[in-house]
Amino acid sequence: MLRGEVVADPPSRGSGVRRTVGRLGLGAVLALAGTTHLTVAREEFQAQVPTWFPADPDAVVLASGVVEIALGAALLAAPGRRRAAVGWLAAGFFVAIFPGNISQLVTRTDAFGLESDTARAVRLVGQPLLVLWALWSTGAWRSLRAARAARTW
Repeated sequence: MLRGEVVADPPSRGSGVRRTVGRLGLGAVLALAGTTHLTVAREEFQAQVPTWFPADPDAVVLASGVVEIALGAALLAAPGRRRAAVGWLAAGFFVAIFPGNISQLVTRTDAFGLESDTARAVRLVGQPLLVLWALWSTGAWRSLRAARAARTW
């Protein structure tokens, strides 16, 4: 094997289709969520901005909505060679907003129908799943493994 050359088994056709559907679905979810940040759910999303965060909650909601729309569009349209990078960006975004979900649980703030500690705690499980969804559907994990395999020590 030449230095930098990656030899990997090609994904099965079914696997590629599932990843594509997953990526497009996540892109649509992000674009829709971002749109609601800017329109009908602004106040609901403000409930997730931690009180300790040093910015106006409405500005945070608007900015995160714009980022979600951009990430959603990128997931929908990114060419193959850029998808892994978009996956890492989306995963990073989900990690960055996780403190808001924790804050909503800790402060017992009702929003989005989450009106009990149990409901808010169950929601916390969803955030790591979004991270995994972003990394899997874009091939970001596979890209990282291939890059590591290509290293010669």
